[in-house]
Amino acid sequence: MRRFPMRPLAVLATAGTLVLTGCGTETGAPGGRVSSERTSGEQVAADGASVDGASAGRASGDRAGRTIRAQKVMQLTRTHPETGMTLLEGPVLDESGRLYVVDVTAPEGKPKVMRVDVRNKTFRAVSTEGRAAYTSAQFSPYDGRLYLTDFAHGEIVSMAADGSDRRTFFSGGIDGAPMNPDDLAFDRDGHLYISDSRGLSEGTAQGRVVRISRDGEDVDVLARDLAAPNGISFDEEYRGLWFSELTENRISYLRLDARGKVTSRHTAIRVDGGIAQTDSIAVDADGNLYQGLHGHPAMAVYSRNGEHLATVELPARTTGLESATNVAMTPGGTKAYMTVSGPGGGFLYTFDALAKGTRQSNGG
Repeated sequence: MRRFPMRPLAVLATAGTLVLTGCGTETGAPGGRVSSERTSGEQVAADGASVDGASAGRASGDRAGRTIRAQKVMQLTRTHPETGMTLLEGPVLDESGRLYVVDVTAPEGKPKVMRVDVRNKTFRAVSTEGRAAYTSAQFSPYDGRLYLTDFAHGEIVSMAADGSDRRTFFSGGIDGAPMNPDDLAFDRDGHLYISDSRGLSEGTAQGRVVRISRDGEDVDVLARDLAAPNGISFDEEYRGLWFSELTENRISYLRLDARGKVTSRHTAIRVDGGIAQTDSIAVDADGNLYQGLHGHPAMAVYSRNGEHLATVELPARTTGLESATNVAMTPGGTKAYMTVSGPGGGFLYTFDALAKGTRQSNGG
């Protein structure tokens, strides 16, 4: 099977644009496989299973911890012939409990943004147009719109929850250098904090953490010379940012003042992932970090003090899946939804988080 030594986003960034064709949505079939294509936006269904809880065991990675077994909800995508891959990202729940997911490598005409009904195990295409490679999604606490990062074109776009009224929120270079926005987090006032994975395709430490004011007018670089920063999330009290660096397998902490200015920065956790690399991050109400892994379909869970508490794993004998990129935790509840992808397709899994979710642990 084909294995990507680095996230396929590097290919998209090098290409700069995606000249792809395709149409329709994909329909789930019994057994979790995807069958025939349908007209864009048509409702589709797939099978799934409920959470079976956590089981005791030994966690992979640097320290012992319990194993949490995630259970499959449904299959959303299969490998696209046009791009040779599928990569689900950016799960986020709206106020009605509907889950949104993006497919980074979906060609034009296929669902790039999907709205999932997890209860009925169906989904609808929200956006199929354009050549964007969306890598994350978040609802703004300021204007309520859905914001997405377009890694390949260095843009941040927003749209209404139904996919209409698409706008370019930010585009262009920062300090004379283009951006490859990967993940994003909002502070309480609606200002954006973005992991800029610039340098990923070249293998150089050119990445940044960027703050953009909610009106898009003020841009500040909070950290630079980073090794492909990926996950980014505020701590539980909004006093600082956690961010991961994909090609260094480390998580750092950026302390901020009330104006969003940096007061200190340090390496907080080193992830012993083997062939896996640190992807997206979410933080629950107790301050625990859920670190997605690219190259191994699992998430490592750490306390705010760096203790390895647990590892979220797929059921035994699961094949064809290589990465658990991101997670959304239900605000006020412990239900968590994890995006998992590989040659076998793109799937949604669920598990019980160690603590309740918050608004900001829902997507990113």
